[in-house]
Amino acid sequence: MKPFIVLLLSFTISLFVIKIISKEYDFKLSARIAMSIMLVFTAIGHFVFTKGMSLMIPKFIPNKEIFVYLTGVFEILLAISILIPKFKYISGCTLILFLILMLPANVYASFNNVNYQKGTFDGNGLTYLWFRIPLQLFFIIWTYISTI
Repeated sequence: MKPFIVLLLSFTISLFVIKIISKEYDFKLSARIAMSIMLVFTAIGHFVFTKGMSLMIPKFIPNKEIFVYLTGVFEILLAISILIPKFKYISGCTLILFLILMLPANVYASFNNVNYQKGTFDGNGLTYLWFRIPLQLFFIIWTYISTI
């Protein structure tokens, strides 16, 4: 829920700041700025909640903590690259693929009741997917519309 709020607030603020600066609205740029801010916000979670996020990764994958750090760095790189006009298309495609590939981790975490913030197994469980899957689809559509 927090990433969704960050996305919408960032979009609203950037939309009005761009309007003040350039005298017109730029919805796509505002959407990319908001997605960039949201990606940095979620990337921070990879470094703050590393233990809990590593619990979201299936047991057969080795070096979970390194994987969590790398995906956090990757999110930051995507956050930067979607703001560069020359790279926005390829970055948008890459981000969409990344969002699709990360969905199984959320499904796995839900089935295993992972609470990534506490690093425990007392999370919301399957009910979380009723929110997370539509949210992930929303992020994918948002990225598509703002970068393609």
